[in-house]
Amino acid sequence: MSTIAFIGLGNMGGPMAANLLKAGHAVRGFDLSREAGDRLVGQGGTMAATVAEAVHGAEVVVSMLPAGQHVREVYSGEGGVIGAAAPGALFIDCSTIDVDSARAVAEAAETAGFAMLDAPVSGGVGGAEAGTLTFMVGGPQAALERARPLLEVMGKAVVHAGGPGNGQAAKICNNMILGISMIAVGEAFTLARRLGLSDQALFDISSKASGQCWSLTTYCPVPGPVPTSPANRDYQPGFSAAMMLKDLKLAQEAAARAGAATPLGASAESLYALFVNAGQGGKDFSGIIRMLDGES
Repeated sequence: MSTIAFIGLGNMGGPMAANLLKAGHAVRGFDLSREAGDRLVGQGGTMAATVAEAVHGAEVVVSMLPAGQHVREVYSGEGGVIGAAAPGALFIDCSTIDVDSARAVAEAAETAGFAMLDAPVSGGVGGAEAGTLTFMVGGPQAALERARPLLEVMGKAVVHAGGPGNGQAAKICNNMILGISMIAVGEAFTLARRLGLSDQALFDISSKASGQCWSLTTYCPVPGPVPTSPANRDYQPGFSAAMMLKDLKLAQEAAARAGAATPLGASAESLYALFVNAGQGGKDFSGIIRMLDGES
């Protein structure tokens, strides 16, 4: 069993840390939220007062943070992970951040003699709680093999995407597909309703025809056809619209730097910005169908 420092115990990080505890690992956490810390302690973990205290003596450091600036600060800032970690510690950042930040922090870690992986996840809060996340991993193969037993406690799939930053690249490309496809599915249901076709009829046909996709068959944005989808619980989030907008912005920033044309990605970002700015950021991203269907 490993001694793990876990930095960032929010909606995703908290359940991930809990699964590590259930597997018998010792977890010492750090988070600015006292509530998050109390929850970890109640599950059998311990809390540290600072990042440096959390990582002291830890064999592995896992982080789940909001944005690139936070990852840079936590790892490379004063009192950060790189300066405080024990020699030979493995770093695993599961945040979804910009590719440049991921590569910069990985380079700083390597220069200091540490192996680091960027390992953003897919699967939302439900996947974090159930231990069924998919990890998209960038970094050295040898580091991935060290991390694999821990990642497999927290997820059901671990995919090596290549070198440092490639996990982030895979995540933002995947979520650009997801954001675009959810809008397409929402528009199709909206049109079908106007044409007198029921939601169930469109689902029964398209789920078996060429319109089939994950946004339709697993996460259907209308109530009824897929009982487990957020549409059946007033769009309470598995993955919030605000988080989708964040990922679409990251994709557009990356596209601009890479010189890639992503007009549908840009349109999806604009539509989700309208939805979030209308006060719907806390709803599930599939709830954008309400805006597409003309609901206030």
